[in-house]
Amino acid sequence: RLRDRLRPFVLRRLKKDVAKELPPRTDVVLRCSLQEKERNVYDAVRAATHQQLVSQLSSGSFNVISALEALLRLRQAACHSGLLPQQTADCSSKIELLLEKLHEVISSGHKALVFSQWTQFLNRIEPHFKSKGISFVRLDGSTRDRKAVVKTFQSPDGPHVFLSSLKTGGTGLNLTEADHVFLMDPWWNPAVEEQAADRAHRIGQTK
Repeated sequence: RLRDRLRPFVLRRLKKDVAKELPPRTDVVLRCSLQEKERNVYDAVRAATHQQLVSQLSSGSFNVISALEALLRLRQAACHSGLLPQQTADCSSKIELLLEKLHEVISSGHKALVFSQWTQFLNRIEPHFKSKGISFVRLDGSTRDRKAVVKTFQSPDGPHVFLSSLKTGGTGLNLTEADHVFLMDPWWNPAVEEQAADRAHRIGQTK
């Protein structure tokens, strides 16, 4: 009923309706296994947080924030052990897989977007790009000139990778020079991931 009432006043066109020439988007889930050291850290975090939450439930002092923090720590442990307090690591299984896939993308003449919700994770990815000679630009909350970063990437001879935080670069940008998007970690709201992936899947994309 609401749609019927709004129809005379609101025109909502979907991308599939106005850009029929736009190639369909293909989504692929890349899976990787934690290395033994990473698994040990993950299991230790899981055991500690589980014990803490059970204790809170038993005493009647349970709160949702504690559960969300426990999930956050586990998500960080799954991405890179170095994201956890008092933990250090040079690399992670996810970064190794990313580098492998980026090598395939770049060697075949394509560009890619790489998103993470954590700038600390971007900080740990960036040195590996430099050591592997992967050209890139970066956009996060500390970037002063967003337009310059986008313009540099969008030039045909620009960098191969656009490294960005999910919240800063996930909306409002046209990055059609890229035709691959890597989401390094899932966000609480899948719609945010959709927006980020659609930075490349926009009118003007031909690949």
